[in-house]
Amino acid sequence: MNATPVVQHHLAQNASGNIKELSTSAIYNLLSPCIVPAHSPRARFSNWSRTFHCSPLIVFEPSNLEQCRLIFQLAQREHRTVRIVGEGLSPSDLACTSDFMLRTTRMNKLRVVDPEKQFVVCDGGIRLEDLERELATHQLALRNLGSISMQAMGGVITTATHGTGIEFKVLGDDVLSLSLLLADGTLVYCSRYENEDLFKATLCGLGSTGLVVSVQIRVEPAFRLRESQETRPFDEILDNLDDIVHQAQHVRLWWYPQNKSVRVCSADRTVEPERPESSSKSSITTFLTHHLVELFLFLARFWPLLAYYIARYVAWMESAPKVVVGESGSILRADCRFAQHTTEWAIPYEHAKACLLHLREWLETEPYSPNGTYPNFPIELRFSAPDDIWLSPAFGRRTCWIGIIQFKPYGLPVRYQELFRRFEVIMTSFEGRPHWAKPHHLGPSQLHKLYPHFDDFVRVVERVDPMGMLRNENVRRHIFGERGPATDPRVFKLHKAPYNPALSP
Repeated sequence: MNATPVVQHHLAQNASGNIKELSTSAIYNLLSPCIVPAHSPRARFSNWSRTFHCSPLIVFEPSNLEQCRLIFQLAQREHRTVRIVGEGLSPSDLACTSDFMLRTTRMNKLRVVDPEKQFVVCDGGIRLEDLERELATHQLALRNLGSISMQAMGGVITTATHGTGIEFKVLGDDVLSLSLLLADGTLVYCSRYENEDLFKATLCGLGSTGLVVSVQIRVEPAFRLRESQETRPFDEILDNLDDIVHQAQHVRLWWYPQNKSVRVCSADRTVEPERPESSSKSSITTFLTHHLVELFLFLARFWPLLAYYIARYVAWMESAPKVVVGESGSILRADCRFAQHTTEWAIPYEHAKACLLHLREWLETEPYSPNGTYPNFPIELRFSAPDDIWLSPAFGRRTCWIGIIQFKPYGLPVRYQELFRRFEVIMTSFEGRPHWAKPHHLGPSQLHKLYPHFDDFVRVVERVDPMGMLRNENVRRHIFGERGPATDPRVFKLHKAPYNPALSP
Protein backbone atom coordinates (compact mmCIF):
# COMPACT_ATOMS: atom_id res chain seq x y z
CA MET A 1 0.00 0.00 0.00
CA ASN A 2 1.48 3.36 -1.01
CA ALA A 3 -0.12 5.72 1.48
CA THR A 4 2.39 8.56 1.36
CA PRO A 5 -0.08 11.09 -0.13
CA VAL A 6 -2.36 10.58 2.87
CA VAL A 7 0.43 11.63 5.20
CA GLN A 8 1.45 14.55 3.00
CA HIS A 9 -2.07 15.92 2.98
CA HIS A 10 -2.00 16.37 6.76
CA LEU A 11 1.39 18.02 7.20
CA ALA A 12 2.81 21.41 6.42
CA GLN A 13 5.14 21.14 3.47
CA ASN A 14 7.51 24.07 3.79
CA ALA A 15 8.97 26.25 6.49
CA SER A 16 7.41 29.69 6.73
CA GLY A 17 10.05 32.08 5.48
CA ASN A 18 13.73 31.36 5.17
CA ILE A 19 15.06 30.58 8.64
CA LYS A 20 18.61 30.75 7.38
CA GLU A 21 18.17 34.50 7.10
CA LEU A 22 17.21 34.84 10.76
CA SER A 23 19.81 35.95 13.25
CA THR A 24 20.77 33.55 16.01
CA SER A 25 19.23 35.82 18.63
CA ALA A 26 15.99 35.91 16.59
CA ILE A 27 15.95 32.10 16.56
CA TYR A 28 16.41 31.99 20.32
CA ASN A 29 13.52 34.44 20.71
CA LEU A 30 11.26 32.36 18.48
CA LEU A 31 12.20 29.23 20.44
CA SER A 32 11.76 30.76 23.88
CA PRO A 33 8.23 29.26 24.34
CA CYS A 34 9.64 25.76 23.96
CA ILE A 35 12.90 26.12 25.93
CA VAL A 36 12.67 24.43 29.32
CA PRO A 37 13.94 26.87 32.00
CA ALA A 38 17.31 25.84 33.42
CA HIS A 39 15.89 25.77 36.97
CA SER A 40 13.09 23.37 36.01
CA PRO A 41 13.40 19.67 36.93
CA ARG A 42 12.57 18.97 33.26
CA ALA A 43 15.89 20.57 32.29
CA ARG A 44 17.58 17.41 33.55
CA PHE A 45 16.89 13.93 32.22
CA SER A 46 16.71 10.51 33.82
CA ASN A 47 15.48 7.41 32.07
CA TRP A 48 12.52 5.49 33.51
CA SER A 49 14.62 3.09 35.56
CA ARG A 50 16.87 5.95 36.71
CA THR A 51 19.97 4.10 35.57
CA PHE A 52 21.25 6.93 33.35
CA HIS A 53 21.09 10.68 33.83
CA CYS A 54 22.15 13.79 31.95
CA SER A 55 21.96 17.58 32.07
CA PRO A 56 21.61 18.71 28.45
CA LEU A 57 22.86 22.15 27.45
CA ILE A 58 19.27 23.05 26.53
CA VAL A 59 16.08 21.00 26.59
CA PHE A 60 13.53 21.95 23.93
CA GLU A 61 9.87 20.88 23.97
CA PRO A 62 8.55 21.95 20.55
CA SER A 63 4.90 21.72 19.66
CA ASN A 64 5.12 22.08 15.89
CA LEU A 65 7.29 21.41 12.88
CA GLU A 66 8.54 25.00 12.55
CA GLN A 67 10.01 24.98 16.04
CA CYS A 68 11.79 21.73 15.23
CA ARG A 69 13.29 23.30 12.12
CA LEU A 70 14.51 26.25 14.18
CA ILE A 71 16.12 23.90 16.71
CA PHE A 72 17.95 22.08 13.93
CA GLN A 73 19.10 25.38 12.41
CA LEU A 74 20.36 26.61 15.79
CA ALA A 75 22.26 23.36 16.36
CA GLN A 76 23.96 23.67 12.99
CA ARG A 77 25.06 27.23 13.71
CA GLU A 78 26.38 26.43 17.16
CA HIS A 79 27.89 23.07 16.13
CA ARG A 80 25.75 21.16 18.60
CA THR A 81 24.22 17.71 18.41
CA VAL A 82 20.47 17.23 18.93
CA ARG A 83 19.19 14.18 20.75
CA ILE A 84 15.57 13.38 19.98
CA VAL A 85 13.84 11.89 23.01
CA GLY A 86 10.31 10.66 23.61
CA GLU A 87 9.44 9.29 27.03
CA GLY A 88 12.93 8.14 28.01
CA LEU A 89 12.08 4.47 28.59
CA SER A 90 15.34 3.05 27.19
CA PRO A 91 17.28 1.31 29.98
CA SER A 92 20.59 2.41 28.40
CA ASP A 93 22.12 5.83 27.69
CA LEU A 94 20.45 5.86 24.26
CA ALA A 95 18.50 9.03 25.10
CA CYS A 96 21.30 10.87 26.91
CA THR A 97 23.24 13.84 25.63
CA SER A 98 25.43 16.68 26.82
CA ASP A 99 24.24 18.98 24.01
CA PHE A 100 20.70 19.85 22.85
CA MET A 101 17.78 17.58 23.73
CA LEU A 102 14.53 17.71 21.76
CA ARG A 103 11.61 16.20 23.69
CA THR A 104 8.68 15.19 21.47
CA THR A 105 6.11 15.07 24.29
CA ARG A 106 4.08 18.01 22.90
CA MET A 107 3.88 16.55 19.40
CA ASN A 108 1.39 13.94 20.44
CA LYS A 109 -1.75 13.98 18.33
CA LEU A 110 -3.70 11.36 16.44
CA ARG A 111 -4.21 12.99 13.05
CA VAL A 112 -6.07 10.56 10.80
CA VAL A 113 -8.22 7.50 11.43
CA ASP A 114 -9.29 5.31 8.52
CA PRO A 115 -11.21 2.27 9.85
CA GLU A 116 -12.03 1.05 6.34
CA LYS A 117 -8.42 0.89 5.17
CA GLN A 118 -7.28 0.01 8.70
CA PHE A 119 -4.56 2.59 9.26
CA VAL A 120 -4.06 5.71 11.34
CA VAL A 121 -1.67 8.65 11.13
CA CYS A 122 -0.22 9.97 14.38
CA ASP A 123 2.56 12.24 15.59
CA GLY A 124 5.87 10.62 16.42
CA GLY A 125 5.63 11.92 19.99
CA ILE A 126 2.32 10.30 20.91
CA ARG A 127 2.52 7.82 23.76
CA LEU A 128 1.34 4.33 22.89
CA GLU A 129 -1.04 4.26 25.85
CA ASP A 130 -2.67 7.49 24.63
CA LEU A 131 -2.89 6.15 21.11
CA GLU A 132 -4.44 2.93 22.40
CA ARG A 133 -7.08 4.91 24.27
CA GLU A 134 -7.99 6.96 21.22
CA LEU A 135 -8.06 3.91 18.98
CA ALA A 136 -10.46 2.23 21.40
CA THR A 137 -12.99 5.03 20.82
CA HIS A 138 -12.96 4.01 17.16
CA GLN A 139 -13.12 0.28 18.01
CA LEU A 140 -9.58 -0.17 16.70
CA ALA A 141 -6.33 -1.51 18.17
CA LEU A 142 -2.68 -2.03 17.33
CA ARG A 143 -1.91 -5.56 16.16
CA ASN A 144 0.70 -6.24 18.84
CA LEU A 145 2.36 -4.48 21.77
CA GLY A 146 5.50 -4.67 23.84
CA SER A 147 5.60 -5.11 27.61
CA ILE A 148 4.85 -1.44 28.31
CA SER A 149 2.93 1.33 26.55
CA MET A 150 4.51 4.42 28.05
CA GLN A 151 6.89 4.84 25.09
CA ALA A 152 6.49 7.45 22.38
CA MET A 153 5.69 6.09 18.95
CA GLY A 154 8.94 7.46 17.53
CA GLY A 155 10.96 5.58 20.14
CA VAL A 156 9.03 2.38 19.55
CA ILE A 157 9.76 2.22 15.85
CA THR A 158 13.36 3.49 15.96
CA THR A 159 14.49 0.82 18.46
CA ALA A 160 12.66 -2.21 16.99
CA THR A 161 10.42 -2.56 20.04
CA HIS A 162 8.76 -5.96 19.92
CA GLY A 163 6.01 -7.95 21.53
CA THR A 164 5.74 -11.71 21.40
CA GLY A 165 4.26 -14.17 18.92
CA ILE A 166 6.23 -16.36 16.55
CA GLU A 167 4.09 -15.14 13.64
CA PHE A 168 4.33 -11.45 14.61
CA LYS A 169 7.16 -9.15 13.58
CA VAL A 170 8.57 -6.20 15.52
CA LEU A 171 6.12 -3.33 15.96
CA GLY A 172 7.87 -1.17 13.37
CA ASP A 173 6.95 -3.64 10.63
CA ASP A 174 3.37 -2.34 10.81
CA VAL A 175 4.49 1.17 9.82
CA LEU A 176 3.31 2.03 6.30
CA SER A 177 5.02 5.38 5.87
CA LEU A 178 6.85 8.11 7.77
CA SER A 179 7.40 11.83 7.53
CA LEU A 180 10.91 12.67 8.63
CA LEU A 181 12.60 15.98 9.36
CA LEU A 182 16.20 15.70 8.23
CA ALA A 183 19.13 17.47 9.85
CA ASP A 184 19.11 20.20 7.18
CA GLY A 185 15.43 21.02 7.89
CA THR A 186 13.99 19.19 4.89
CA LEU A 187 10.75 17.30 5.44
CA VAL A 188 10.78 14.02 3.51
CA TYR A 189 8.36 11.11 3.17
CA CYS A 190 9.44 7.54 3.04
CA SER A 191 7.82 4.13 2.76
CA ARG A 192 8.51 0.80 1.12
CA TYR A 193 7.61 2.52 -2.18
CA GLU A 194 9.35 5.88 -1.82
CA ASN A 195 12.80 6.54 -0.33
CA GLU A 196 12.87 2.88 0.67
CA ASP A 197 16.45 2.95 1.90
CA LEU A 198 15.69 5.86 4.23
CA PHE A 199 12.55 4.08 5.41
CA LYS A 200 14.36 0.87 6.31
CA ALA A 201 17.18 2.81 7.94
CA THR A 202 14.79 4.91 10.05
CA LEU A 203 12.88 1.90 11.35
CA CYS A 204 15.34 0.92 14.07
CA GLY A 205 17.54 3.90 13.19
CA LEU A 206 18.10 5.00 16.81
CA GLY A 207 16.94 8.51 15.93
CA SER A 208 20.03 9.09 13.81
CA THR A 209 18.33 9.63 10.44
CA GLY A 210 15.94 12.41 11.44
CA LEU A 211 13.01 13.44 13.60
CA VAL A 212 9.99 11.19 13.12
CA VAL A 213 7.26 13.80 12.67
CA SER A 214 4.41 11.59 11.56
CA VAL A 215 3.74 7.84 11.39
CA GLN A 216 1.18 5.97 9.33
CA ILE A 217 0.65 2.57 10.91
CA ARG A 218 -1.62 -0.43 10.42
CA VAL A 219 -4.39 -1.10 12.92
CA GLU A 220 -7.15 -3.66 13.10
CA PRO A 221 -10.58 -3.92 14.68
CA ALA A 222 -10.36 -3.98 18.47
CA PHE A 223 -10.08 -7.50 19.87
CA ARG A 224 -9.96 -9.39 23.13
CA LEU A 225 -7.40 -11.98 24.14
CA ARG A 226 -7.84 -15.07 26.26
CA GLU A 227 -4.65 -15.73 28.19
CA SER A 228 -3.96 -18.92 30.07
CA GLN A 229 -1.06 -19.15 32.50
CA GLU A 230 0.46 -22.29 33.95
CA THR A 231 3.75 -23.23 35.59
CA ARG A 232 5.68 -26.16 34.18
CA PRO A 233 9.10 -27.74 34.87
CA PHE A 234 11.99 -26.28 32.89
CA ASP A 235 12.99 -29.66 31.43
CA GLU A 236 9.46 -30.21 30.17
CA ILE A 237 9.48 -26.80 28.48
CA LEU A 238 12.81 -27.56 26.85
CA ASP A 239 11.61 -30.92 25.53
CA ASN A 240 8.47 -29.37 24.03
CA LEU A 241 9.65 -25.85 23.26
CA ASP A 242 8.56 -25.72 19.62
CA ASP A 243 5.07 -27.01 20.40
CA ILE A 244 4.70 -24.53 23.24
CA VAL A 245 5.88 -21.55 21.19
CA HIS A 246 3.34 -22.42 18.47
CA GLN A 247 0.43 -23.33 20.76
CA ALA A 248 -0.98 -19.78 20.73
CA GLN A 249 -0.68 -16.51 18.84
CA HIS A 250 1.21 -14.82 21.66
CA VAL A 251 3.44 -16.92 23.92
CA ARG A 252 5.65 -15.47 26.64
CA LEU A 253 7.77 -17.53 29.01
CA TRP A 254 8.92 -16.42 32.47
CA TRP A 255 11.78 -18.66 33.56
CA TYR A 256 12.66 -19.00 37.26
CA PRO A 257 16.00 -20.86 37.24
CA GLN A 258 16.07 -20.86 41.05
CA ASN A 259 12.88 -22.92 41.06
CA LYS A 260 13.59 -24.92 37.89
CA SER A 261 10.22 -23.80 36.58
CA VAL A 262 8.75 -21.72 33.75
CA ARG A 263 5.55 -19.70 33.78
CA VAL A 264 3.90 -20.19 30.37
CA CYS A 265 1.60 -17.37 29.24
CA SER A 266 -0.37 -18.18 26.08
CA ALA A 267 -2.87 -15.76 24.53
CA ASP A 268 -5.23 -16.07 21.56
CA ARG A 269 -7.87 -13.82 20.09
CA THR A 270 -11.33 -14.61 21.39
CA VAL A 271 -14.95 -13.45 21.33
CA GLU A 272 -15.45 -14.50 24.96
CA PRO A 273 -16.64 -11.78 27.35
CA GLU A 274 -14.04 -10.13 29.54
CA ARG A 275 -12.95 -12.14 32.55
CA PRO A 276 -10.61 -9.96 34.63
CA GLU A 277 -8.69 -11.18 37.63
CA SER A 278 -10.54 -10.74 40.92
CA SER A 279 -9.79 -7.28 42.34
CA SER A 280 -9.52 -8.56 45.92
CA LYS A 281 -7.20 -11.36 44.85
CA SER A 282 -5.21 -8.88 42.77
CA SER A 283 -4.67 -6.48 45.68
CA ILE A 284 -3.49 -9.26 48.00
CA THR A 285 -1.19 -10.63 45.31
CA THR A 286 0.16 -7.14 44.68
CA PHE A 287 1.13 -6.78 48.32
CA LEU A 288 2.70 -10.24 48.55
CA THR A 289 4.54 -10.16 45.21
CA HIS A 290 5.34 -6.45 44.99
CA HIS A 291 5.67 -4.52 48.23
CA LEU A 292 6.93 -7.43 50.29
CA VAL A 293 9.27 -8.56 47.53
CA GLU A 294 10.77 -5.10 47.14
CA LEU A 295 11.58 -5.09 50.85
CA PHE A 296 13.22 -8.50 50.51
CA LEU A 297 15.22 -7.29 47.50
CA PHE A 298 16.42 -4.36 49.56
CA LEU A 299 17.62 -6.74 52.25
CA ALA A 300 19.32 -8.88 49.60
CA ARG A 301 21.69 -5.97 48.94
CA PHE A 302 23.22 -6.90 52.30
CA TRP A 303 22.56 -10.66 52.28
CA PRO A 304 22.87 -11.68 48.59
CA LEU A 305 21.79 -15.29 49.18
CA LEU A 306 18.34 -13.93 50.01
CA ALA A 307 17.84 -13.19 46.30
CA TYR A 308 17.75 -16.92 45.60
CA TYR A 309 14.93 -17.50 48.07
CA ILE A 310 13.00 -14.42 46.93
CA ALA A 311 12.90 -15.88 43.42
CA ARG A 312 11.63 -19.20 44.72
CA TYR A 313 8.99 -17.41 46.79
CA VAL A 314 7.69 -15.39 43.82
CA ALA A 315 7.67 -18.47 41.57
CA TRP A 316 5.61 -20.29 44.19
CA MET A 317 3.23 -17.34 44.68
CA GLU A 318 2.54 -17.17 40.96
CA SER A 319 2.40 -20.90 40.25
CA ALA A 320 -1.38 -21.42 40.26
CA PRO A 321 -3.07 -21.87 36.87
CA LYS A 322 -4.94 -18.79 35.73
CA VAL A 323 -7.17 -17.72 32.83
CA VAL A 324 -7.87 -14.06 32.06
CA VAL A 325 -9.86 -12.53 29.20
CA GLY A 326 -9.42 -8.84 28.44
CA GLU A 327 -8.90 -6.19 25.80
CA SER A 328 -5.72 -6.78 23.83
CA GLY A 329 -3.54 -4.20 25.54
CA SER A 330 -4.29 -5.39 29.06
CA ILE A 331 -3.10 -8.89 28.13
CA LEU A 332 -0.11 -8.03 25.94
CA ARG A 333 1.45 -5.66 28.45
CA ALA A 334 3.43 -6.98 31.41
CA ASP A 335 4.20 -5.79 34.93
CA CYS A 336 7.82 -4.62 35.10
CA ARG A 337 7.56 -4.59 38.93
CA PHE A 338 10.36 -2.20 39.92
CA ALA A 339 13.06 0.06 38.53
CA GLN A 340 15.70 -2.20 37.09
CA HIS A 341 18.83 -2.77 35.11
CA THR A 342 18.01 -4.94 32.12
CA THR A 343 19.56 -6.30 28.97
CA GLU A 344 18.00 -8.35 26.20
CA TRP A 345 19.37 -10.27 23.25
CA ALA A 346 17.82 -11.77 20.15
CA ILE A 347 19.13 -15.16 19.05
CA PRO A 348 18.07 -17.33 16.11
CA TYR A 349 15.05 -19.34 17.18
CA GLU A 350 16.80 -22.52 16.09
CA HIS A 351 19.46 -21.93 18.78
CA ALA A 352 16.96 -21.42 21.60
CA LYS A 353 17.18 -24.87 23.20
CA ALA A 354 20.96 -25.03 23.15
CA CYS A 355 21.22 -21.50 24.47
CA LEU A 356 18.82 -22.18 27.35
CA LEU A 357 20.80 -25.24 28.35
CA HIS A 358 23.99 -23.19 28.36
CA LEU A 359 22.30 -20.48 30.42
CA ARG A 360 21.10 -23.02 32.96
CA GLU A 361 24.62 -24.35 33.44
CA TRP A 362 25.98 -20.84 33.84
CA LEU A 363 23.29 -19.70 36.27
CA GLU A 364 23.89 -22.69 38.52
CA THR A 365 27.50 -21.61 39.04
CA GLU A 366 27.34 -17.82 38.60
CA PRO A 367 26.75 -16.94 42.30
CA TYR A 368 29.86 -18.89 43.30
CA SER A 369 32.23 -17.54 40.64
CA PRO A 370 34.67 -14.65 41.30
CA ASN A 371 32.60 -11.45 41.52
CA GLY A 372 29.54 -13.64 41.04
CA THR A 373 26.02 -12.30 41.46
CA TYR A 374 22.76 -13.91 42.48
CA PRO A 375 20.56 -13.17 39.47
CA ASN A 376 17.09 -11.73 39.94
CA PHE A 377 13.94 -13.14 38.39
CA PRO A 378 12.44 -14.02 36.06
CA ILE A 379 14.29 -14.49 32.79
CA GLU A 380 11.89 -13.45 30.04
CA LEU A 381 11.58 -15.27 26.72
CA ARG A 382 9.62 -13.86 23.80
CA PHE A 383 9.43 -14.81 20.14
CA SER A 384 8.99 -13.02 16.83
CA ALA A 385 8.92 -13.59 13.09
CA PRO A 386 11.69 -12.47 10.70
CA ASP A 387 11.51 -8.97 9.24
CA ASP A 388 13.41 -6.90 6.66
CA ILE A 389 14.25 -3.83 8.77
CA TRP A 390 17.98 -3.27 8.36
CA LEU A 391 19.01 -3.01 12.02
CA SER A 392 16.18 -5.00 13.55
CA PRO A 393 17.58 -7.76 15.77
CA ALA A 394 15.01 -10.02 14.07
CA PHE A 395 16.22 -9.15 10.57
CA GLY A 396 15.98 -12.19 8.33
CA ARG A 397 15.39 -14.82 11.01
CA ARG A 398 12.85 -16.21 13.44
CA THR A 399 13.90 -14.93 16.80
CA CYS A 400 13.94 -15.88 20.46
CA TRP A 401 14.40 -12.82 22.67
CA ILE A 402 16.00 -13.50 26.07
CA GLY A 403 16.13 -10.79 28.70
CA ILE A 404 17.55 -10.66 32.22
CA ILE A 405 17.11 -8.07 34.96
CA GLN A 406 18.55 -6.88 38.23
CA PHE A 407 15.99 -4.94 40.25
CA LYS A 408 16.81 -1.67 41.99
CA PRO A 409 14.72 -1.82 45.18
CA TYR A 410 13.57 1.68 46.11
CA GLY A 411 15.76 2.96 43.27
CA LEU A 412 18.98 2.01 45.06
CA PRO A 413 22.13 0.83 43.24
CA VAL A 414 22.78 -2.89 42.87
CA ARG A 415 25.47 -5.07 41.30
CA TYR A 416 24.77 -6.06 37.71
CA GLN A 417 27.63 -5.25 35.32
CA GLU A 418 29.64 -8.48 35.58
CA LEU A 419 26.43 -10.54 35.44
CA PHE A 420 25.33 -8.76 32.27
CA ARG A 421 28.77 -9.03 30.70
CA ARG A 422 28.86 -12.80 31.22
CA PHE A 423 25.32 -13.06 29.87
CA GLU A 424 26.40 -11.05 26.83
CA VAL A 425 29.30 -13.43 26.16
CA ILE A 426 26.88 -16.36 26.07
CA MET A 427 24.41 -14.53 23.84
CA THR A 428 27.07 -13.53 21.33
CA SER A 429 28.25 -17.15 21.16
CA PHE A 430 24.77 -18.01 19.83
CA GLU A 431 24.79 -15.24 17.19
CA GLY A 432 22.91 -12.93 19.50
CA ARG A 433 22.02 -9.40 18.48
CA PRO A 434 21.42 -6.85 21.26
CA HIS A 435 18.18 -4.99 21.80
CA TRP A 436 19.16 -1.48 20.72
CA ALA A 437 17.45 0.31 23.60
CA LYS A 438 19.27 -1.77 26.21
CA PRO A 439 22.93 -1.78 27.31
CA HIS A 440 25.49 -3.79 25.36
CA HIS A 441 29.17 -3.52 24.45
CA LEU A 442 29.19 -4.16 20.71
CA GLY A 443 30.83 -1.79 18.26
CA PRO A 444 30.80 -1.49 14.46
CA SER A 445 33.23 -4.34 13.86
CA GLN A 446 30.93 -6.83 15.60
CA LEU A 447 27.69 -5.27 14.35
CA HIS A 448 28.91 -5.39 10.76
CA LYS A 449 29.08 -9.19 11.03
CA LEU A 450 25.63 -9.48 12.61
CA TYR A 451 23.70 -7.19 10.27
CA PRO A 452 23.98 -7.69 6.48
CA HIS A 453 22.82 -4.09 5.89
CA PHE A 454 24.91 -2.42 8.59
CA ASP A 455 27.11 -0.67 6.01
CA ASP A 456 24.00 0.40 4.05
CA PHE A 457 22.60 1.90 7.24
CA VAL A 458 25.79 3.85 7.93
CA ARG A 459 25.81 5.17 4.34
CA VAL A 460 22.24 6.45 4.67
CA VAL A 461 23.01 8.12 8.01
CA GLU A 462 26.09 9.82 6.56
CA ARG A 463 24.11 10.96 3.53
CA VAL A 464 21.17 12.52 5.40
CA ASP A 465 23.26 13.87 8.30
CA PRO A 466 26.81 14.39 7.02
CA MET A 467 27.78 16.60 9.98
CA GLY A 468 26.57 14.09 12.57
CA MET A 469 24.13 16.51 14.19
CA LEU A 470 21.77 13.72 15.25
CA ARG A 471 24.42 11.39 16.69
CA ASN A 472 24.66 11.36 20.45
CA GLU A 473 27.28 9.58 22.50
CA ASN A 474 25.50 6.20 22.27
CA VAL A 475 25.23 6.29 18.47
CA ARG A 476 28.80 7.49 18.03
CA ARG A 477 30.04 4.71 20.30
CA HIS A 478 28.13 1.76 18.90
CA ILE A 479 27.58 2.71 15.24
CA PHE A 480 30.69 4.77 14.49
CA GLY A 481 33.13 3.19 16.92
CA GLU A 482 34.20 6.33 18.77
CA ARG A 483 36.05 5.47 21.97
CA GLY A 484 37.13 7.51 24.93
CA PRO A 485 35.78 9.19 28.05
CA ALA A 486 33.44 11.47 26.05
CA THR A 487 31.41 8.59 24.63
CA ASP A 488 31.69 6.14 27.49
CA PRO A 489 28.29 5.41 29.09
CA ARG A 490 29.75 6.05 32.54
CA VAL A 491 29.60 9.76 31.79
CA PHE A 492 25.84 9.50 32.34
CA LYS A 493 26.01 7.53 35.59
CA LEU A 494 25.46 9.13 38.99
CA HIS A 495 27.96 6.70 40.54
CA LYS A 496 30.83 6.78 38.07
CA ALA A 497 33.60 4.20 37.83
CA PRO A 498 36.89 5.28 36.25
CA TYR A 499 37.01 5.08 32.47
CA ASN A 500 38.41 1.74 31.30
CA PRO A 501 39.23 1.45 27.57
CA ALA A 502 38.94 -2.34 27.77
CA LEU A 503 35.21 -1.99 28.51
CA SER A 504 34.42 0.12 25.45
CA PRO A 505 33.17 -1.38 22.17
